[in-house]
Amino acid sequence: MTTIPGTLDDGRPGPGVLPPGGQRRRMTLAGLPRPVAKARAFTTRCLEDWAWPAGPDGVDEDRVEDVVLLVAELVSNAMLHAGGPLELVLDASPARLRVEVSDGGSTLPSPRRPHEPSVPGGHGLFIVEHASDRWGAERHELGKTVWAEFDTVGGPGRQA
Repeated sequence: MTTIPGTLDDGRPGPGVLPPGGQRRRMTLAGLPRPVAKARAFTTRCLEDWAWPAGPDGVDEDRVEDVVLLVAELVSNAMLHAGGPLELVLDASPARLRVEVSDGGSTLPSPRRPHEPSVPGGHGLFIVEHASDRWGAERHELGKTVWAEFDTVGGPGRQA
């Protein structure tokens, strides 16, 4: 039996502790009914398992809500503009969380400029841009992946 806090008896990190190299989880969304709801639930479950982002006062629930909202926006955008999402990937490390949503579309997203809050539609990328620390998109052989990253510490409005 180990006496190191946060580890299981076999030396693996216990619940709420990321292994030194981080952890990556993926969910296939292609063909699933209600992919937005399923992606939100999957993300919530992963963040709970990882206790992400943990700070001196515990998990930052506002940050968790930002991540879940961003996932919903990216999956919704894939449904509306790219024939549906293919996959959701969450990659957590002690320094950051990366969210990736892949779809079969080849057109890279671009935010509506200027952002007009009073006009219906066109707010998803504005949310992605403001909720995350970085975001972007990359083409690949099956379409594209839109990604966003959240710093664990030191990002906008967070303590270093």
